[in-house]
Amino acid sequence: MAPAMRPLASANLLAQISRAGRRTFATSRPSIVASRARGASRPTFYKTALRQSIRRASTEDVIKPETVAKAKKGGFSILRWTWRLTYLSALGGIAYLGYGIYVMRHPNDQPDPDPSKKTLVILGTGWGAVSLLKKLDTENYNVIVVSPRNYFLFTPLLPSCTTGTIEHRSIMEPIRNFLRHKKTAVKFYEAEATKIDYQKRVVYINDDSEIKGDISSTEVPFDMLVVGVGAENATFGIPGVREHGLFLKEVGDAQRIRKRIMDCCETATFKDQDPEEIKRLLHMVVVGGGPTGVEFAGELQDFFNEDLKKWIPDITENFHVTLVEALPNVLPMFSKQLIEYTEKTFKEETITIRTKTMVKNVTDKYIEAESAGPDGKKVLERIPYGLLVWATGNALRPVVKDLMMQIPEQKDSRRGLAVNEYLVVKGTENIWAVGDCAVANYAPTAQVAAQEGAFLARLFNQMAKTEQIEDQLKQLSVEQERAPNKAARDQVFTEIKELQKRLRRVKQMGPFEYSHQGSLAYIGSEKAVADISWLTGNLATGGTLTYFFWRSAYLSMCFSTRNRILVVMDWVKAKVFGRDVSRE
Repeated sequence: MAPAMRPLASANLLAQISRAGRRTFATSRPSIVASRARGASRPTFYKTALRQSIRRASTEDVIKPETVAKAKKGGFSILRWTWRLTYLSALGGIAYLGYGIYVMRHPNDQPDPDPSKKTLVILGTGWGAVSLLKKLDTENYNVIVVSPRNYFLFTPLLPSCTTGTIEHRSIMEPIRNFLRHKKTAVKFYEAEATKIDYQKRVVYINDDSEIKGDISSTEVPFDMLVVGVGAENATFGIPGVREHGLFLKEVGDAQRIRKRIMDCCETATFKDQDPEEIKRLLHMVVVGGGPTGVEFAGELQDFFNEDLKKWIPDITENFHVTLVEALPNVLPMFSKQLIEYTEKTFKEETITIRTKTMVKNVTDKYIEAESAGPDGKKVLERIPYGLLVWATGNALRPVVKDLMMQIPEQKDSRRGLAVNEYLVVKGTENIWAVGDCAVANYAPTAQVAAQEGAFLARLFNQMAKTEQIEDQLKQLSVEQERAPNKAARDQVFTEIKELQKRLRRVKQMGPFEYSHQGSLAYIGSEKAVADISWLTGNLATGGTLTYFFWRSAYLSMCFSTRNRILVVMDWVKAKVFGRDVSRE
């Protein structure tokens, strides 16, 4: 029955199409006649209909279901391969990280240093000394490191440790972990260098730790010496600074500041505390408008806004941060545009900036500061404080002063050891100086010290190569004299010429030249300023995007993968759980 119905259905379908065509033609006929009456050559209706039917037919023939399925499959295939590549890249990154951690945790055996080689003594484990050790080929020298701290400290993130944003051990790298991976064993002594005897070529060291053995003082002879002991905090002879102020150079300083902040907050909330005393205890004063002072002020205000006033609401009305600077503005090494942006941001954060204000005296409860009044006259006022952080200036360490007194060429130097273009201490032949204890006409920053250390590493490596080539030339000279015939002499002579070419290339190393990469500073409220060298000029920028750049830049500058992971974990922990407000 079904087959018999098919012709009937087809006939009905054809009849409907015929009627529809007649209706269409009938409907369109008047317009066709009208168009002919207006002088049209031929109606365009049939052409248009024919063209559309051909297009539909061709489309139905070309875009088949199989084609659509293939297109969908191709799209899914691209997504699938993208996911696979991402997955494999992540696995590769994890594998590389795991391999790096394994290598770090499993150092190879090191051969003992060769006593016949020159003894290179390095004082300090700061930016200059560690940068030197990283690139130095220890196979060429008998290397000895002396420092009172057995770790390298990433100082740019030290202000973050004062408020608990970062834990102090996250920015510390044990120096022994690093030295253990050098090609040849390096001796390390945790001791303070108390005196350098230039004539005897001896360094006197003293064990200042709480646990001392039978021998706590000794001497270390040297053939070559690198002084990288840094500098002390400068008080400029102002009474009371060292007794009542807190500094920000070492890990211990950050820990003391952190305890003092919580002490002030808890004491201010003590029962029946006087209102004026509460204001004094909650007034945090920072002296010094450089990057360290500005960053600490920003971190402290963030600590208050995000954590302290939430958990200790009683202090909300009285907590205040003041930044005191003797110069006309803060961050003098930055551009005027960024200085104005920083001052504007501090004003929004309610941080008071007192420029052109010099501290004259410090007591346990207030500082005496001198500033210019409205009439231009000097005015001496008392500024009460609960916390005083002194973040300005460097002073010479006693061991550096003593060395300068032994060398006549250093008598006119006041800020540190004067060095030449190769960082050799003037008046000596075998002593070099890097970092804050050296005067090389550059700002005393970590960036300068790191580049100086890297330069010395290249210099010492080339000096070792030079000595090796010169020894080989001496041996070849003897061989040439003892050569039995002309052919043998010519062969030795050819080797001598090649070595002389290598020697000239090695000796072509130029003097130290500092390359400024830029300056960064965090100013609070997740904002930062950056003055970066870009192509032939500088790029000055500030804001939230610069803050993320500041974080990524400091993260990449951290000493090791371990430090980077710990710092990221601290940032995440502080963001999710907040900073710890307990007192240690």
